[in-house]
Amino acid sequence: MAKTATKTATKKAPARKAAAKSTAKKAAKPAKAVASKAAAKTSAKKATKATAASPILTLRNIAETLSELHELPKRQTNEMLTQVVEMITKSLKKGDKIRLSGLGILQVRKRAARMGRNPQTGEPVKIKASKKIAFRAAKDLKEAI
Repeated sequence: MAKTATKTATKKAPARKAAAKSTAKKAAKPAKAVASKAAAKTSAKKATKATAASPILTLRNIAETLSELHELPKRQTNEMLTQVVEMITKSLKKGDKIRLSGLGILQVRKRAARMGRNPQTGEPVKIKASKKIAFRAAKDLKEAI
């Protein structure tokens, strides 16, 4: 039975090739136009995706921009920004407030222990005290946005 199936498949193959050749000849002329339209659509989609998704500003991007503006090596500006982040982290651990003019205030806020409820069972659950970092935007930043 397998032999008959392969024979019928091989007999149909030349007919398919002939049909494909005839349609390929007919479509050869507009294929170039269709290809250019498709390329235009894909480039337009890429452009809209790039503008639709907001870019993320990372420390590396900031370091590159600063190195270009101040004519410093990228490595040096990257190290400087890393040290700034470390300094902010250390002072927040101490409990200090950090005021960045034009940007806002970072501070650690203590959250008291409290009673909550398990949403599935409804039974009361103790939530222990914790510390959270709070950011309050500056007036200038709020107005700029």
